[in-house]
Amino acid sequence: MKKGKREERIIDADGHVRETDQEIIEYMSAGYRNRRDALLYFALTPHHGWHRSIPANDFRHQDFRVPDWREWAGKLDEGGFDLTVLYPTRFMHIGQIGNPPYAVALCRAYNDYLHDRFLSHDRRFRGMALLPLQDPAATVKELRRAVNKYAMVGGILPADGLQAPLGHKQFWPVYREADRLGCALSVHSCNSLRDNDRYLQPNEAAALTHVIPQMRQFTNIMFSGVMSKLKNLRLGFLEAGSGWVAFLVNKIEERLERVPANQRPVLPSELLARKRLYFQCGEESTTRRDLELLGDDCLLWASDFPHEATRTDMRLLVKQHFDRKDLTAQAKRKAIYDNAKRFYRL
Repeated sequence: MKKGKREERIIDADGHVRETDQEIIEYMSAGYRNRRDALLYFALTPHHGWHRSIPANDFRHQDFRVPDWREWAGKLDEGGFDLTVLYPTRFMHIGQIGNPPYAVALCRAYNDYLHDRFLSHDRRFRGMALLPLQDPAATVKELRRAVNKYAMVGGILPADGLQAPLGHKQFWPVYREADRLGCALSVHSCNSLRDNDRYLQPNEAAALTHVIPQMRQFTNIMFSGVMSKLKNLRLGFLEAGSGWVAFLVNKIEERLERVPANQRPVLPSELLARKRLYFQCGEESTTRRDLELLGDDCLLWASDFPHEATRTDMRLLVKQHFDRKDLTAQAKRKAIYDNAKRFYRL
């Protein structure tokens, strides 16, 4: 579907690049590059306990894509997209790294790579900066650099791996900087639950590995009060769908009512009304209920390309969204354009 054949405007709120260790190391300092062979003997980022692509009695050919910017641009044309916001793949595991200087080096290298290999080639690409929260002061500087130098639209917060959850005050300087810059922050899930190796097969782990870290981080941030201290900060929770949100908001608010009024953080429902919380909606059967309970200003549509190997036809993906019978035309339009435009300030 060539752009212009459909009246609706489309923003892909969560697309991906598939960065490789061999590419990223070329953007690291000379000291790291001098140890290239030794470093690349192991993965630059750990994956903690399991290999997500181990086949579970299914050895059919997989359409595994590692798109360069040209292939991605072709997919934008195919789907008639205005924009896509790009996130990493392997480096989503940045929270697993224990060495702060190394985490800082990897994030800088990835952000330079993303700009050089994608953002600078097509204005329809927007970037989210990888952030080394192992060193909050360095994170503030890196977020500022990525936004001011590379025009990135925000930064990524690891959903799992850090020693403390994201509401802890050691991370508040990062939130203050994002609030000052006016950019978005996204808690993006990855397949990195620390107890993944307890499961028998990848699909079993994948049923939980995205949503559990999101629920933990969302709860901690809501109770922390950081959103009460800042007036403009917008947070997204991506890659875990939205079916869990209404349930958890209800549980959190029930507990917050027990907190003395002068100590009580702003309620999630108030933040939703102020359009400061966003969630990626998938093709879940719960989406209509989620809209009824949360409103239609907080859900984001995403292609997740190239992760969904069976859904690389962007025409079909967009058509499936607009053909949904359980959503109103307004809700579909907001999810696929209006909300992402507001969240990322595009």
